[in-house]
Amino acid sequence: MSPETFIARKRTDWERLNALLVRAGAGLDTLSAAELIEMGRLYRQATSDLAVARRDFPRHQLAAYLNDLVARSHGAIYRNAGPRPATMLTFFSSVFPQAFRATWPATLAAFLMFLIPALAAFIVTFRDPTLAGALLPGSEPVIEQIQAGEEWWLTINDSPAAASAQIMTNNIGVAIRAFAGGITLGIYTFWVLVTNGLLIGVVAGAAQRFGFAGNLWGFVAAHGVIELSIIFIAGGAGLQLGWSILRPGLLSRRAALVVAARRAVLLLLGVVPLFIIAGLIEGFISPANLPLWIKLTVAAGSGIALAAYLTWPGANAMRDEG
Repeated sequence: MSPETFIARKRTDWERLNALLVRAGAGLDTLSAAELIEMGRLYRQATSDLAVARRDFPRHQLAAYLNDLVARSHGAIYRNAGPRPATMLTFFSSVFPQAFRATWPATLAAFLMFLIPALAAFIVTFRDPTLAGALLPGSEPVIEQIQAGEEWWLTINDSPAAASAQIMTNNIGVAIRAFAGGITLGIYTFWVLVTNGLLIGVVAGAAQRFGFAGNLWGFVAAHGVIELSIIFIAGGAGLQLGWSILRPGLLSRRAALVVAARRAVLLLLGVVPLFIIAGLIEGFISPANLPLWIKLTVAAGSGIALAAYLTWPGANAMRDEG
C-alpha cells in the first residue's frame, strides 16, 4: 500500500482527532462523554497508524505528522491537572524547549532574514554613511549622533528601573509584531526582521566608520544575545504560521493553521522570561561604566545558558512519550 492510499483511508479520522484536541485545549470538560470516548478511540487508532507509518513509510512526512498528533493526544488525555506551579515548571522545563526544537528551521530562517540585510547595510554604511538614509529612512539623526560621538544610551542611568520597563515594552512590541505578521503569509514578519536587521547594520556600519564601534558594542554586547534571540524565536513563530497557510501538508489549511498557531503561542509564551532578563540587563548592566570584558562575559554566559536550555535532552520528553 502506498502512503497516499494510507492517507486517503485514514485522513478523516486524523482530522477529527485533531479537531477534538483543539477543543480539549481549554480542558477535557469542554467535551461531551461521547466525544471523550471517541477521542480515546481515535487516539488508539492513531497510535496504531503511527506504528504502521514508522514501519512502512519511515522517510515520509506522514510519520512526523502522526508522531506529533499522537504526542498531543497523549498529553491531552493523560495530562496531570496538578497545581499551577508544577504546570508552569513543566512548561518551561519541557514544553517550551520541545516546541523550539520542533520549529528550529523557522527560527533559523528568521535569523537569516535578519542577518543578511544587517551585513549588507553594514558594508554599505561603512563605505558611505550618507547612504544610511536611503537604506533606512529616518536613520540620519542616529548617524549624526554616532559621528559626534554621543553615547545616547547613558541617559538610561538617570532612571534604570523606568528605562528597563520601557525597554521590555519595546521588545515585547517587536516580538508581537514579528509573531502576528505570520497571518499575512509571513510578509509582515519578513518586513519586521529585515528592518531590524537594516537598523543594526546601519548603526554598526556607521560606528565602525567613525571609530565609535568600541562604544557601541560596549553598550550592545551584554543584552544583545538575549534580545536578538527573542526576535528570532518570535519571528520563527510568525513564519511557521505563514508557512502553514502556504503549505498545509496533509491537513486542511484551517487545521494546519490551528496546529501551527498552537506551537507559535507556546513559543511566544516561552520567551516571556527572556523579555524580563533582556530588559534588566539593558537597563542596569549595558549602560553601566563597567569593563568591556564583564559585559562580554554576560553576553557569552547568557548565550551559552540559553542554548543549553533550549537544546537540553529533556526537551524531547514529551515527544518520546508519544
